[in-house]
Amino acid sequence: MSGQVLFIYNDPIAPEALLGETFTELGFDVDTFEVVPADRPDDPVVEVSFPDPTRYDVIVPLGSRWAVYDERLAWVADEIATVRRAVDAGVGVLGVCFGGQLVATALGGSVQRSDSPEVGWHHVHSSDHDLVPEGPWFQWHFDRFTPPPGSVEIARNDSASQAFVKGRAMGLQFHPELDHDLLELWITDDLRGGGDGDLGRLGLHQDDLRAHTSHHIDDAARRLRRLVRGFLDRVTD
Repeated sequence: MSGQVLFIYNDPIAPEALLGETFTELGFDVDTFEVVPADRPDDPVVEVSFPDPTRYDVIVPLGSRWAVYDERLAWVADEIATVRRAVDAGVGVLGVCFGGQLVATALGGSVQRSDSPEVGWHHVHSSDHDLVPEGPWFQWHFDRFTPPPGSVEIARNDSASQAFVKGRAMGLQFHPELDHDLLELWITDDLRGGGDGDLGRLGLHQDDLRAHTSHHIDDAARRLRRLVRGFLDRVTD
C-alpha cells in the first residue's frame, strides 16, 4: 500500500496520533491541514480555504471540541463540501468522531446531542470485524450521528451508532487514534476549567482514564492497524 493521506485538524488538540503512525507504516506520505490555527485554539470562528481533496488518496477529518451543528462555525459548510467533492472524485474518506459526524452530515445523515455521552473506554459491537474489530475503543463525545441513507452501519453500542460505510467513505464515532500523549493533552485541556470540564461534569477521574488506557492501549493499537488495513482494502482501490 502507498499513497498520500491528508489529516484535517478540526481542533488544535486533535491530531492524528496513532492514525498517522499507522498510515506511515503502510507507506503513505502524510500531510496535515489546520482548520483552527494552533495560536488561536479557543477561536473556532475563522475563515478557511480547504486544500483540494483530489490531490490525495485518502482524507481524514479528525475530532473537535465543537459541534458540527454549531452555527458559529462557517467553515463546517466548506469542509462538508470538501468531503462531498472527495467522495464524488473517488477519494477515500475516513471521519473520526467530529469528523465522522461531519461525514455523516455530508452524505445525508444527521448529528444530534446525545442522551448518553461517552468519555473513556467503551465496548463497541461490530458486524464486520475485518473492518471495525470489536472491543473497547476510546470515546470522548457528547453528540452522535445518524448514519446517512444508503450506508451500512457496521458498529454500534447502546449509546450510539459507532461506524458506517457508504461507498468510499467511513465514519467513526470513537477515537482509534488515541495514545498516551493525546490522552494527556485532552486531560490537560479539560482541567483548565477546574471542575467545570467534561470529566468533572460526568464525575470521572483522570487517573482512571490513564489506568484504563494503559490496560487497553496495546490491544487497541493492534485493532487500529486492522481497521486501517480493512478501510484501505474495502473502501479504496
